[in-house]
Amino acid sequence: MGTEDARKLIVWGATGQCIVLAEFAARAGYLIVAVFDNNPRAASPVEGVDVIIGIRGFKEWCAVEDVRQVYGIAAIGGSSGRDRCEIHSLFKNAGVRVATLVHPQAYVARDSVVGEGCQILASATVCARAIIGRSCIINTGASVDHECSIAEGVHIGPGARLAGLVQVGERSFIGTGAIALPRVRIGSDSIVGAGSVVTRDIPSGVVAFGSPAKTVRQNRRS
Repeated sequence: MGTEDARKLIVWGATGQCIVLAEFAARAGYLIVAVFDNNPRAASPVEGVDVIIGIRGFKEWCAVEDVRQVYGIAAIGGSSGRDRCEIHSLFKNAGVRVATLVHPQAYVARDSVVGEGCQILASATVCARAIIGRSCIINTGASVDHECSIAEGVHIGPGARLAGLVQVGERSFIGTGAIALPRVRIGSDSIVGAGSVVTRDIPSGVVAFGSPAKTVRQNRRS
C-alpha cells in the first residue's frame, strides 16, 4: 500500500510503545501524521513528524484538520490502562476514529472479538472465542488462550501466558512472562508482577507477585 492510499494515524505517546507501533503501522495500512505527548521535552520517534504537546495542542491541531479522515491510537504501555481509555474517549469525542492495530506476525482467531483501540503486537496469539475489550495491549509474544475474557484497558505484557477461560478485569496489567492458569479471575486495576504464576483468583486493586502469586500490597493507582 502506498502512502497516498494509507489511512492517516495520530499517536498519543512518544516513547517505547510509539516506537513499536511505528515499526509496523505502514504495513497495517496507516501513515503516522502527528504524535502527541504531555511531556514538553518529548522527542518524536517518528522521522519527519513533530511532537505536539498536551490537550491544548491536540485541540488546536483538530481545529485545522479534517478529523473525520483521521484515526488515533493511544501508545501508552505499562500499567496505564486508565490513561489509554481516557485518550480513547478524547479521540472519540473529537470525532477521530480509533484504530485497532494488529501486527502482521500476530495470530488472531477468526471467532475471537478484539475491541476498538487494541494493539496486538508481533508473535502475540489471541485464540478461539477470546474476547478482548477496547484499548487493550497484547504485547510481543503474549498468548491469550481460548475463551479468555479481557476487559477494557488491560495490558498483557511481553511473553505473558493466559490459559483458557481466564478473566481479567478492567485496566489490569499482567507483567512480562507471567502465567495465569485456567479459569482464574484477576480483578480490575490490579498488577501481576513479571514472572509470576497465578494459580488462584486475584482481587481488584492489588499488586500480586510470586509463584504462586500472592497479594503484596494495594495498587496505589487503583
